[in-house]
Amino acid sequence: MNGYYQVVIITVYMKKLALFIVLIISVIRLSAQTVTDSVQTIALSPLDSLKQELRITPYDSLKARIYTQIAAHYLNYDKITNKKERAHYQNEAINYTLMAMRNYAKYYDTLGMRNSFDNLVKVYRAQKKFSQAKWFVLQSNTLSRAIHDVPNIISSLLQLAAIKTDIKDYNLAMRDLNEALKLSTNNHFARTEAKVQESYALLYNKMKNYTKEAAALKRRDFINDSIAKAEQAQLAKMIAADSAQIKKKLITAKKTKPVSSGKIVSL
Repeated sequence: MNGYYQVVIITVYMKKLALFIVLIISVIRLSAQTVTDSVQTIALSPLDSLKQELRITPYDSLKARIYTQIAAHYLNYDKITNKKERAHYQNEAINYTLMAMRNYAKYYDTLGMRNSFDNLVKVYRAQKKFSQAKWFVLQSNTLSRAIHDVPNIISSLLQLAAIKTDIKDYNLAMRDLNEALKLSTNNHFARTEAKVQESYALLYNKMKNYTKEAAALKRRDFINDSIAKAEQAQLAKMIAADSAQIKKKLITAKKTKPVSSGKIVSL
């Protein structure tokens, strides 16, 4: 019964989100038009190929992947130095991601939806549009909780804390990090716990609490060192086991090897 209600909740959520996406795509297209008109897009063969593939693909179920690949190209806006062209790349990344989301929502693809949310968070945060970034990271968090995806619940909490740190909402950022820490320790996610400690350090730095920043970095380094030592020990154990196995095979082969008597039997 719990599983049935979970499916119903996700279904209703997807339908509402799909309608919202249609509305926001229209707004994005209108707001981005002036920037797009003033920028000459550089034609790149891989991008043109994807757009051509999009034009000839008849099925919506296949278009989401192509939209996402096109968006991935525009998500490389960090490499663009020209401000207008960078803004164009960011707007196109948002536009194609939203179109991908509409198809992901239509076919209840929760993984595609979550990845799209995360991409939008990246762009909106880069644009310092923190309200939009916060909204989409909350959608990612909600979806991850609905399907009990703990690693991505933690990831969204870290993103949310970073955004709240940007807007100086330090108390709420601390609350998100505390939950992320609890989830990572309870589930024994050591690498993730190290990331949480690094996020603590960034928050404490913004709060000018340098003593706690140093403590968080020290804890991060301790966790990473422990992981490295554990991996080295495991590798040494595997090498020792392999060596023992090889030695055993050589001994067995030596014992079973036929011994020549050196005598010639005459007829």
